[in-house]
Amino acid sequence: MDYKDYYAILGLKKGATDKEIKQAYRRLARKNHPDVNPGNKEAENKFKEISEAYEVLSSKDKRAKYDRFGHDWARAEQGAGAGGPAGFRYETFGDFDFDLGSAAGFSDFFEMLFGPRGTAKPRGHVGCEDIESDIRITLKEAFEGARKVFSISTGHGEPPKRLEVRIPPGVAEGSRIRLAGKGAAGPTGQTGDLYLRVRIAPNPNFERKGDDLYHDVAVPFTTAALGGEIQVPTLTGKVAMTIPPGTQGTQTFRLAGQGMPRLKGTSRGDLYARVQISVPNDLTQRQRELIEELAR
Repeated sequence: MDYKDYYAILGLKKGATDKEIKQAYRRLARKNHPDVNPGNKEAENKFKEISEAYEVLSSKDKRAKYDRFGHDWARAEQGAGAGGPAGFRYETFGDFDFDLGSAAGFSDFFEMLFGPRGTAKPRGHVGCEDIESDIRITLKEAFEGARKVFSISTGHGEPPKRLEVRIPPGVAEGSRIRLAGKGAAGPTGQTGDLYLRVRIAPNPNFERKGDDLYHDVAVPFTTAALGGEIQVPTLTGKVAMTIPPGTQGTQTFRLAGQGMPRLKGTSRGDLYARVQISVPNDLTQRQRELIEELAR
């Protein structure tokens, strides 16, 4: 796997604070988000790079390994996770990230590396084992549900198989999706299962907690003082929200039913709009005079 300088991707230097990392991610993610740049493949790839960098640097454990081992950080993490020496092979294929490595007690376990055309290359003896790997999706895909198609070959001269997996609406981070009989094939002809572990990319606009979403909404200080109506973004479009007079910057408003679909049920979670008071920094002379008069 090619080494990526995650600090450089976010425009930061090594030693950046957690706050600086979060601010840089939000700024760059908003600029390169696919919704803002429809059809722009360069922006889409940049967004994926930014999300990958943030996922590593925002994790205390992953960042420590990255800072210590550099381009070998993922290999070190895989080795530690398996409880034994590192034996890591990794390559991105389409929308899936397959990570297959050595595991304690599986001396005959195989390594499979996906090539650029979606083929798999067996290494050593191929045993009948389950495969567990990651599938990365966006928050929008977790909200709407999605179908992912990919090709895989487990060796023995068989042509690649075309597989399709359905992502149900409301799926959560860490959920596992089982594809029965799609794992590693053994000499007897039996095959294990393929388990896909859901990983949801960070979203620059929404924070997810269970089935609820949280969004920081900018409210002009005049609207906060006098009351009014603002537009709040959701995953299905903007909705109007009433701001009562005297609203404070510490307040949070609940928009019922504007969160994530519940995986088992027909209802949805809620969206919580956290008020951020917006103060203009380019006042006209007349505006400044009026504020000064109000202050007196």
